[in-house]
Amino acid sequence: MKKQRAKIKTYLFIAGGLISMAGVQTPIVAAEEDSGAYVASQKVEKGKAPGMRVQLLSENHGRKEYAVIFSKGDEAFSGLNEFAEKYRVTSAHFTAIGALRGATLAWFSPERKMYKRIPVEGQLEVASMIGDIALFNGKPVVHTHMVIGLPDGSARAGHVLEAHVWPTLEVMVTVEPKAMRKRLDPETGLSLIDPSLVNEEQK
Repeated sequence: MKKQRAKIKTYLFIAGGLISMAGVQTPIVAAEEDSGAYVASQKVEKGKAPGMRVQLLSENHGRKEYAVIFSKGDEAFSGLNEFAEKYRVTSAHFTAIGALRGATLAWFSPERKMYKRIPVEGQLEVASMIGDIALFNGKPVVHTHMVIGLPDGSARAGHVLEAHVWPTLEVMVTVEPKAMRKRLDPETGLSLIDPSLVNEEQK
């Protein structure tokens, strides 16, 4: 019993606006300290979404609407970054629905300046997926959050690190003509959209 009581636990608070959606306050979550569960940055590997297909739906005064459709086995985060590079996206927002066979979400720890991984296994419903694309150091960067449904109807949510599609993920992307740009925030170590950079030339 003494050993159990001596077990150190830290209480993590989900920061509004970073991981939670629409500014909804989230209750305290107790989690055991595990340095191996945290990652400092998000690696993007290419070639992990071979079944991705893209269709231009409309174009009007520089604004473009795309359907980006993923197939069985595709990793969607990697695919969205490839889409952004191939189509030279400098500013966009998107929503998606579909289903997955496993995902890794994340929660940002302001104290550590790192993401805590939240692995979710099994067949999952994508109840909501929203995100944006902006430039950082001249390259497009995808930022997306997701709510996924489990078999009992409960949900998990967070920043997306990986999303393994099964059987499909339908992403509707709106590309804007004016670029959005990000700047490194020294307090958090994150790259955040800075509207004051809108008139700067792309580096």
